[in-house]
Amino acid sequence: MKIALAQLNYHIGNFEANVSKITHSIKKAKNENVDLIVFSELSVCGYPPHDLLEQEDFINNCNISVKKIAAQCSGIAAIVGAPSINTNKKGKNLFNSAFFLSEGKIQHIFNKSLLPTYDVFDESRYFEPNSDFKTITYKGKKIAVTICEDLWDKQPVNNQFAKNQLYINSPMDELNKLNPDFVINISASPFSFNQSDLRKNILIEKAKNFNIPIFYVNQVGAQTELIFDGGSMVLNSSGKIVERLHFFKEDYKVVDIKEINNLNYKETKKQTIEKIHDALVLGIRDYFNKMNFKQATLGLSGGIDSAITAVLAVRALGKENVRVLLLPSKYSSAHSITDAVGLAENLGIQYEIVSIKEATDIFEKILNPLFKGCKPDITEENIQARIRGLLLMAISNKFGHILLNTTNKSEAAVGYGTLYGDMCGGMAVLGDVYKTDVFKLAHFINKDNEIIPNNTIVKPPSAELRPDQKDTDSLPDYDTLDNILYQYIELKQSKNQIIDKGFDPVTVKKIITLVNRNEYKRFQAPPILRISSKAFGEGRKIPLVAKY
Repeated sequence: MKIALAQLNYHIGNFEANVSKITHSIKKAKNENVDLIVFSELSVCGYPPHDLLEQEDFINNCNISVKKIAAQCSGIAAIVGAPSINTNKKGKNLFNSAFFLSEGKIQHIFNKSLLPTYDVFDESRYFEPNSDFKTITYKGKKIAVTICEDLWDKQPVNNQFAKNQLYINSPMDELNKLNPDFVINISASPFSFNQSDLRKNILIEKAKNFNIPIFYVNQVGAQTELIFDGGSMVLNSSGKIVERLHFFKEDYKVVDIKEINNLNYKETKKQTIEKIHDALVLGIRDYFNKMNFKQATLGLSGGIDSAITAVLAVRALGKENVRVLLLPSKYSSAHSITDAVGLAENLGIQYEIVSIKEATDIFEKILNPLFKGCKPDITEENIQARIRGLLLMAISNKFGHILLNTTNKSEAAVGYGTLYGDMCGGMAVLGDVYKTDVFKLAHFINKDNEIIPNNTIVKPPSAELRPDQKDTDSLPDYDTLDNILYQYIELKQSKNQIIDKGFDPVTVKKIITLVNRNEYKRFQAPPILRISSKAFGEGRKIPLVAKY
């Protein structure tokens, strides 16, 4: 039996485009004498559709689309993902399903058993879990069809408070009793730099433990914050990866089941920072393409965060679609302007220099009677940031550009950003990238030649909102800060647990207080491209008014 893996980039709710992609791949596979072609989880509607699943018209469009696809399945079978209606009188209205299509119609429907409800996932909100385990026989082979989390019943955790087995039941334990010849798993597993190897290891473990081949098809492409990296694969019954599809782009491969033990796939290792780079480029590109925008703008300060955001934007959208403003204040150093100009010219992008000194002076004059008797403080710093935000948003409004936010995760965590100022934007590109990784990204970008001026990378980070200002005036060095933040945010460690690891108690208390105090700022931040296992946004739900 020849099986095709179709790793495609879907657009949520764009049924016409999704059906067209799927049927095009079916026709291609049919011309290559493929017996079965497999697509990813909820491929018909795109993943995750969230509350669109509560609209009857949306579900009707899913059903119509599945039937259109089925009509193309003559002489070939296909497995596609879509919601299906739960006809039982009890339970949620929908199942998360895999449809087995052949001979022009729906032959079987397989429903997802394990519904993730953690981090960015909330499938129990919409779907009823499956409890009826079955296989299908096709071309003389007995096939077990599973959906994403159904293979993730056991997974290591990075928090000692959590259970080491998330679910009570194991779908594979039940399906194994039916003696299938191989397993199909359709998935929509989002990228995080510290989870891609975990996903691979879980599949290897399943294939080994059950002594069964696995055909795994993952979604690729970005859906606002979530970035799906693809990396679909085929494993033989020994747990060896015998074929793998590309990361961060659409791909298609055909594997003959009888040749599964003769294939010799050699994996090319990518550095973590390269994966993060590729994920961010894909995230920007898909956000613009799927929102039907073409051009981006941002403020280029001469600092490392805005420099990297500009480079990523150019690589995602093309240099002709990126326009930047250099917005120096009376506190901006000469080398910051020189560095920003150097980067813009290296990238070949349009730039203008607009001093904010005059605007700042006007605001200070207007506010002077109101601030009488008050000493200058962070208020005056925030005014500068908000003037910059106003000018950037004016360019965005006038020319239809999307403003890219340049705040990194370290700054977002401790509240080092100005609401309605440097926190403006339609998307936060680096909002899930710690400052220490920002530096790694800069070195990766410059690995072949100097794109980002070296001075931008080596100079002490500064917001340049007051004379001789440096980030370390009020924060520990970024190696220390990011380590504490990682323990607190990703690993969910308490203050005392972090202190017990050797960190300075005063510093730990200060950092955790800053993180907790600034939740209200992050609540108003633009969508953040997720590249870690715990990003700010949908995956981290903290009460704004909590006192803890």
